[in-house]
Amino acid sequence: MSATATHDREVVVIGGGQAGLAIGYHLAEQRRRFTILEAAGEPAAAWKGRWDSLELFTPVRYDSLPGLAFPGEPDGYPGRDDVVAYLTGYAQQFDLPVELNSRVRSVRACDGRFVVELSDRTYEADQVVVATGSFQKPLTPAIAKDLHGDVLQLHSSAYSSPNGLPDGPVLVVGGGNTGFQIAAELVRSHETHLAVGSRQTPLPQRILRRDLFRYLEASGLMRTPVTSRLGSRMKDRDTLIGSSPRAARRQGIQLHPRATRTAGRTVTFAGGSELEVATVVWATGFTLDHTFVELPVFNDDGAPVHTRGVTREPGLYFLGLPWQHTRGSALLGWIKDDARHIADEISTFARDRSTLRTSPAAALPAAPR
Repeated sequence: MSATATHDREVVVIGGGQAGLAIGYHLAEQRRRFTILEAAGEPAAAWKGRWDSLELFTPVRYDSLPGLAFPGEPDGYPGRDDVVAYLTGYAQQFDLPVELNSRVRSVRACDGRFVVELSDRTYEADQVVVATGSFQKPLTPAIAKDLHGDVLQLHSSAYSSPNGLPDGPVLVVGGGNTGFQIAAELVRSHETHLAVGSRQTPLPQRILRRDLFRYLEASGLMRTPVTSRLGSRMKDRDTLIGSSPRAARRQGIQLHPRATRTAGRTVTFAGGSELEVATVVWATGFTLDHTFVELPVFNDDGAPVHTRGVTREPGLYFLGLPWQHTRGSALLGWIKDDARHIADEISTFARDRSTLRTSPAAALPAAPR
């Protein structure tokens, strides 16, 4: 294929994970000419890159994308490989046009359309959906650079299992669900410490033998919009699902406050206590990276400005952002709600553009000179 090859599409979707597949389902239903561009060389790469024993805290009954039920016992909790198999099969089931090894270098506007540039080809499109998800760029704190080279350092996105980790104390930094899950696995084979920078509200996985998410669904909390007073408060209050500091201590995990400094093989915590480590797992989350979008749709902090994924640039949308509309916006089983909303916006935009192109005024011949 020529480096200057240009292709025409109605819609280009950037990202082939759960968000890209969910919107792809609706675009296929609408019979759009579209493509899904995935930077990785294999399906479900973001999930495949997580640790081996990862288990969703949402049960099977709440893990489906539009049009295809997630297989398995409704009250069971899928593992990483189950999710990878489901997403891979989903794209095949609906024959979605996912193009692997297709990293987007830039998106810009030109003559009322969008130009999406890759290293080897270009797409022109009426509309673009940025569906690159939440797990884009691993975030590691600056203090990591002061650890001795003999200390093994891994971001949670690179951690797979305890196998191969050196003997000696392991410190997991990060008090979210990821940090607690990884520490719970490591403590079975290593002296394990967990540094928690900010307290999160612990919620039990099951209440009266029913999964927590049944109550969250029944109460409407999973669909509370971020624009509401309750939603804005919930957005700033992270929660632990099925984990707690008390349970961690019972497992033998040693808890510490925020890690504030490193030097050599030593990590210092708030309050002055210290720990000499052999391994550090940074469960410190991810940052979003939309630098390839060369359009004025971001605030001063670089975050997309949108209303439920719809930007002020006509025809440009975001999908799969944390709290894009509700708590479930970035979760496997709830992303379908935002995907349906964006699909409706795409349909309306296409209809309006078609009407404009075929209106009597647009069809009038040019006036003679």
